[in-house]
Amino acid sequence: MRELREFLMNRAKNSRVLVVGDVMLDRYYFGKVTRFSSEAPIPVARVVGTRLSLGGAANVADNLALLGCQTSIAGYVGNDQNCESLQELFTKRGIDWSGLVFTDNPTTTKVRIMSGHHQMFRVDFEDTSPRPDADVEKLLSYIHRRLNESLDAIVVSDNEKGVVTEFFCQRLIRDAHEHGVPVIVNPYGENWIKYSGADFLTPNIARLNRVLLEPIAVGDDEATERAAKYVMRKFNIANVLATRSGDGVTMVTEENKTTHIRTIEQEVFDPAGAGDTILAVFGMTLAGGRAPEDGAYLANLAASIVVSKAGTYAVSQEELVKMLA
Repeated sequence: MRELREFLMNRAKNSRVLVVGDVMLDRYYFGKVTRFSSEAPIPVARVVGTRLSLGGAANVADNLALLGCQTSIAGYVGNDQNCESLQELFTKRGIDWSGLVFTDNPTTTKVRIMSGHHQMFRVDFEDTSPRPDADVEKLLSYIHRRLNESLDAIVVSDNEKGVVTEFFCQRLIRDAHEHGVPVIVNPYGENWIKYSGADFLTPNIARLNRVLLEPIAVGDDEATERAAKYVMRKFNIANVLATRSGDGVTMVTEENKTTHIRTIEQEVFDPAGAGDTILAVFGMTLAGGRAPEDGAYLANLAASIVVSKAGTYAVSQEELVKMLA
């Protein structure tokens, strides 16, 4: 434990991590519901507060920055107010956002209407259509340039919003491996062929079940291990960190070593963003040269903090050090 605390306090700040994926902004409107509309049978929320936070790949970067890493981000945004809000939040966190590629599509944004701690409604601004080849090449060129400058890890946050296509992902993995840089991916959807060659995948059980012949239960250790090995064989993945909600995480490595790590019991307030935190903490640990099992342990610990918070939440270095103590 002391070694991990020292790592967090001293070595994490030297880790250079690039986050690639679907950059999002989360807007929250907090209201009080006191009546129903006269126009339709719907509640009316009087807004009493607002909050902006980083979502998707941006939330992963937020977690890495708060953990003390030298963090940069690459993805697509639009020329709009939501992008300006993202840039302000990135600058405040010390995140290098020079890898953002401006497109004709809107910045992916989720607007949530909240009453107390409950979400009443959500509005999404997004366009997931294929990006022009010129935009794809701009993004790949930036990543190649950063690899030449030196990186310790690339983490890929895929939410199927237009960034992580099969062509793009395979180019990224190939370029990263040519520079000896590990690639850690949080997968999405059913086309996991595009992640072929990745060093680590960090799926939760729900996402894992989408590519299995038969779904597995969250609490089944043996089934989770078999599922991870199946994914490793079928999609040519070196290692898998399967996240299992209240049952912790399971790490299966290319050396055929399996480690089950139980979660710390917490009251689950909101699981949103837990996968982003796991991806960030695990990526940070690998970038710092620690063993995958250390990364799995720290990621599981960090996730137990996130689920006790409302909305997306980035865990700070101080919080994680305190948990270790």
